[in-house]
Amino acid sequence: MSTLEFTKGQGTGNDFVLVLDMDGSLEISPAQVAKICDRHFGIGADGLIRVVPSHLIPEGKAALAEEQSAYWFMDYRNADGSIAEMCGNGVRVFARYLTEKGLVELPEGQVLHIGTRAGVRDIQKNKAGFAVDMGRWKPESTDVLVSVRGLDVARPSQGINVGNPHLVVALASTEELQSLELSVAPRLNPEPEAGANVEFVVPADPMITNGVGKISMRVFERGVGETLSCGTGIVAAALATRLWAGSDAPNQWSVEVPGGTLGVRMFATEEGEHVGLSGPAELSFDGVFEL
Repeated sequence: MSTLEFTKGQGTGNDFVLVLDMDGSLEISPAQVAKICDRHFGIGADGLIRVVPSHLIPEGKAALAEEQSAYWFMDYRNADGSIAEMCGNGVRVFARYLTEKGLVELPEGQVLHIGTRAGVRDIQKNKAGFAVDMGRWKPESTDVLVSVRGLDVARPSQGINVGNPHLVVALASTEELQSLELSVAPRLNPEPEAGANVEFVVPADPMITNGVGKISMRVFERGVGETLSCGTGIVAAALATRLWAGSDAPNQWSVEVPGGTLGVRMFATEEGEHVGLSGPAELSFDGVFEL
């Protein structure tokens, strides 16, 4: 029976199994990913991340064409084994893995370029842990109604694409947020072709304090279920709330999720507005798993 050396890591409770594939030869089937991520019979995680040199896989070669210094590629799989474009918490944990395992050096003020299926992501160390430039974003115009246990009627959503698809739903109160039953997937009408992560958001009272917007959020991730945190979902929730709040809304947000609090910042670049995510990322333990 083959064995798999791994490292477990987490960012605000969003947890991952990381495996190093130095020669690009590691093949893990969707069924094996699901077994590894199973919390009863496996290691347990929200997803699996293969750490692989970009030049060894086709998706990584595309990342190198975008940024030649993107030596490492984050090959991310959801807990059910399906492929995902990107993960905002996962990419910070990925950076923690590379630096703690001695695979890269990342001095203060320097930028680490990481290849993902959503494009190259730029990462820096900061006081919170790591900050990642999530790149450009765009609102989606498709009207999707979201039905979920705990709410009497379907609610409209705001589509946000930050490299992967999200639907953000505004709720009226903390009580509504807490009453959601997310052990069952929300129903989407119409169902997006690629599916979507769904975020449920409540603004703080007051929503803006000292120029920083504050919201609370819960999320159902496609291919996973409810998670304690979702990096791209946190970014999408802040972007959608700013859209709803209007032109006077701030560009800096604090987002509280069950796993902790993360920061979101929108900022101008030559190619358009980008959005950044900052927060902690930690490695928990190493181990060996029998496939």
